[in-house]
Amino acid sequence: MNIEIRGLSKIYPNGHAAIRNVDLDIGTGMFGLLGPNGAGKSSFMRTLVTLQSATSGSILIEGLDINEHRQKIRAMIGYLPQDFTFFSKLKTWEFLDYAARLATNLKKKDRLIKVDHLLDQVGLLDVRERMANKLSGGMKRRLGIAQALIGDPKLLVIDEPTTGLDPEERIRFRNILSDLSQKDVTIILSTHIVGDISSTCHNMAMLNKGEVAFKGSPEGMIDQVRGHVWQVTLGDEEFTEIKNKYSVVSTIPVEGQWEAQLIATDQPHPKAVNVNPNLEHAYVYFMENQLGVSLV
Repeated sequence: MNIEIRGLSKIYPNGHAAIRNVDLDIGTGMFGLLGPNGAGKSSFMRTLVTLQSATSGSILIEGLDINEHRQKIRAMIGYLPQDFTFFSKLKTWEFLDYAARLATNLKKKDRLIKVDHLLDQVGLLDVRERMANKLSGGMKRRLGIAQALIGDPKLLVIDEPTTGLDPEERIRFRNILSDLSQKDVTIILSTHIVGDISSTCHNMAMLNKGEVAFKGSPEGMIDQVRGHVWQVTLGDEEFTEIKNKYSVVSTIPVEGQWEAQLIATDQPHPKAVNVNPNLEHAYVYFMENQLGVSLV
């Protein structure tokens, strides 16, 4: 799968420019789209899956222009939007069977076999008879993945999949996506949760105010903050002073003091020592130092 995006922009009738001149190349595997709320991620996703047209620019999917081959491209795509709802009177298997009837030409026997296979794949086979709207939040997201997969898509587009999930369901969801990424499927994962990207994606882009602020690997983004992440343990008074001057990413109370990790260009305190950065550190550093956006 090859996706080539050039000069993509989306301006809504009220004048809001949700996407601004985006250039991206996306191949097979899992691609992460990171950015704060309001960065333009959902507008980008809706344009990519043909739910809205771009104002300008082009998208080629497997060499097909999205404006000229919308039906062919739609047949390649599975989509899980951020707000995913179910019919209130359908059981879990009935909902997925309904999705299968819309997305495939399978006969009933083959369709039901596929429904149970996908329910098993996402860990929902034991609740197949439960009403879909009575599933837990994590189960609903997994059922959403199953419906996105029912048509055997080459491209899976997922918008904010782990928002509101508890840590166990978030890990389960990431593992499902990691397994899928090994099966010659392109997965585009849009999120504002840094851990979703660092745990699953080898390539990524970061959007801010509709523009691409970074594109490359998570490791490449982390390299930009190396030498600027510090750890220091301080008492209440010194900690209050330092958090008013620097971006504190994490704090842990330790024996009446505060162990803090923070972002600073130069050593912020004589006791501060450099620590190895992660993607969360890089994200905070990049947004605040490169783009002037305060996150903490």
